[in-house]
Amino acid sequence: MLSISDKALETAMKMRDQQGEKYSECGLRVKVEGGGCSGFQYNLSFDLWDDGDVVFDVKNMFKIIVDKRSFLYVAGSQINYHDGLMGNGFMVENPKANSTCGCGESFSI
Repeated sequence: MLSISDKALETAMKMRDQQGEKYSECGLRVKVEGGGCSGFQYNLSFDLWDDGDVVFDVKNMFKIIVDKRSFLYVAGSQINYHDGLMGNGFMVENPKANSTCGCGESFSI
């Protein structure tokens, strides 16, 4: 399972809608890639899903898409959106992560 907070869902839907009609059917793709100072990093983008993807339908209004390899790393995670004085953005709270870097952009398992 992969979940998303109400604030992150609302923000993602607004951002997708601002991209225009071309993105109206897209969901939020969560991908884990090698890199960052801790070994892995998250890549979030708007995309369509493929047959090989794991797709979560959130409240029958938005989809979260994860390729099968990335799902091994993010299963059980929650996507949140934080506003703060030091910046704002999406954060993946991953219970499988053993450590994260100081900036919170990468993690290790």
